Amino acid sequence: MMNLNDIVDKLKDVLSESSIGKKVFDKHVAEALGIPQGTFASMKKRNSIPYAEILEFCALKKISVNWLFFDQAVDMLKEETEKFFQVRYFSDIRASAGGGAEVFDENYETISIDEKIMHNMVGMGNTELEAIHVDGESMEPTLQDGSIVFVDREQTNINKNGIFIASTNGGLFIKRIQQRADGMIELISDNSMYPPQAIAPEEVTIVGKVVGNIESL
Repeated sequence: MMNLNDIVDKLKDVLSESSIGKKVFDKHVAEALGIPQGTFASMKKRNSIPYAEILEFCALKKISVNWLFFDQAVDMLKEETEKFFQVRYFSDIRASAGGGAEVFDENYETISIDEKIMHNMVGMGNTELEAIHVDGESMEPTLQDGSIVFVDREQTNINKNGIFIASTNGGLFIKRIQQRADGMIELISDNSMYPPQAIAPEEVTIVGKVVGNIESL
């Protein structure tokens, strides 16, 4: 399990590069992430990792996400080589695990993912992924509310097992998807408290397949 204290220590190292001679404290990290100090202190106690704010910080500072989250070598900090792939991160978009959510737009940031992590998710083929948030609890325990998922838009065949992003008249949904014998598309939750939802096929567009998430990579 990732520890917020460890991540904060790394963020302090990053901030110290531009604060030569000055000690960096938690309050400086909170300020850099745009989080109130009191809220940040509470998050540390609960080990509640602010993924969205951290990813935005990584995109701004051009920091390797896998160095920060997955404990890669320190010398990978800010490294931009052919070993890294760029992922479009839509920080404002939530794919709903409960009700509808927004559609994709052109407002995104770019984050770097190590090629080994990328290949573990999608193999040696397409490496153009997009990252969005999960909103809701209906896909728990597989996907937690607030987690970040990586989506491969090239994979839209729902006959293959997996979790998909579906665009409907009600917004974006993140579900397991099956086509019934009567032709209707069924959106299926992993949380048994949420019943399947049937939608006419002409009202559904498969955006892509979820190939990984920030907590399980």
